[in-house]
Amino acid sequence: MQRIVITGIGWVTPLGHDIESVWKRLLAGDSGIDYTTLFDASTFPTTFSAEVRNYDVARFVADLSRHKGVGRNTAFALGACAQAWEMAGLGHLMPSSLSTQHSAPSTLDLDRVGIYLGSGEGSLDFGAYTTAALSAWPEGATQADTVKWAEIAFARMETFRELEQEPNMPLSHLGLLTGARGPAFNCLTACAASTQAIGEATQILRRGDADIMIGGGAHSMIHPFGVTGFNRLTALSTLNESPRQSSRPFDMARGGFVLGEGAGMVVLETLEHATKRGAKILAEVVGYGSTADAFRITDQDPEGMGAVYAMQEALRDADLSPADINYINAHGTGTKENDGNETAAIKTVFGDIAKNVPISSIKSMMGHLIAAAGAVELITCVLAMRDNILPPTMNLDTPDPDCDLDYVPNKARKARCDVAMSNSFGFGGQNDTIIIKRFVR
Repeated sequence: MQRIVITGIGWVTPLGHDIESVWKRLLAGDSGIDYTTLFDASTFPTTFSAEVRNYDVARFVADLSRHKGVGRNTAFALGACAQAWEMAGLGHLMPSSLSTQHSAPSTLDLDRVGIYLGSGEGSLDFGAYTTAALSAWPEGATQADTVKWAEIAFARMETFRELEQEPNMPLSHLGLLTGARGPAFNCLTACAASTQAIGEATQILRRGDADIMIGGGAHSMIHPFGVTGFNRLTALSTLNESPRQSSRPFDMARGGFVLGEGAGMVVLETLEHATKRGAKILAEVVGYGSTADAFRITDQDPEGMGAVYAMQEALRDADLSPADINYINAHGTGTKENDGNETAAIKTVFGDIAKNVPISSIKSMMGHLIAAAGAVELITCVLAMRDNILPPTMNLDTPDPDCDLDYVPNKARKARCDVAMSNSFGFGGQNDTIIIKRFVR
């Protein structure tokens, strides 16, 4: 079976837009959560979020001629992909001031380069959409006028290119950006989407259908519809007086997750292909497990059995035992249900050694990036392995007695990390786990 390695990583997050500055802030326990500015949330039950601030895609993509008017999630995807592509040594996409590459390898076969994304429905400009649509229907218009006025409305809305944000739009734009003509897939499995995308991209490479796969996700739901939906589910934290302390995974006072946005991308490659072109290898993907709860759409299996099976399948795929895992990047949303169930699932899988395995949730600092969360968290595992230091779970001041594992509370920890597990559990019962290890030839 083909060995699959990671040769490039990139992200756009609420903590920043490049690998090293974000990593530094994660280790320092900084927060990217603050009061919402993308719309007036002052009358909502939750008035804060984890926004990507001061982001300009032109800083990361040199040629934007084919990407005009894209929505937020696609703009994030473009920036994260450009970073990962250049880190992998695949060619020049970024402005010269940031670029580390100047041309694609002459032997790069773009028919053998594919993309697998987990991306959401995008952050539509609902205000602009409504204004454009309603302005086309004059007062007193009749049913007979429908076709005529619809044509006018669509003509007016043509200027609002963000309306094109179908779930596959980031995928399509990454194809335009990189020239990748190989397998192209998009999944929208909620909070597990980008972990599933990376896992399935690994399988494509293993079976020989591509040499390189871009895997990851992008999402932006910080708009009135997104916040209203999660508020109605009582899933969001409402600690409005203290946004930076509002995301509290595994803490007794946790009351829900914080909605974030962003993108994370990795370049996956067969070891044979990476070796032939002399690529620097960051880590090896060794295990992937994917399951469904088949329990209830709005609730997790209370025994966490879907999560258990996903972790067990990833361990089997990697031919590893629980004792081989040095670090777990938890899904760790900060909801009562998720944190308790994930803790129970880890105890089931790891048994007597569960309390010896360091676990942390970076959602305590950058919120929940929904479809982008898993990719960003896997990149965190790559960096933890590179530097042998584990990011903390912030705001863990009063541990829940039912959440009694080692969650690396409030301070980064130096620790040898050769094998890391990353968990993602999606709304509706999707569970995905990826295991990476330090590359040894």
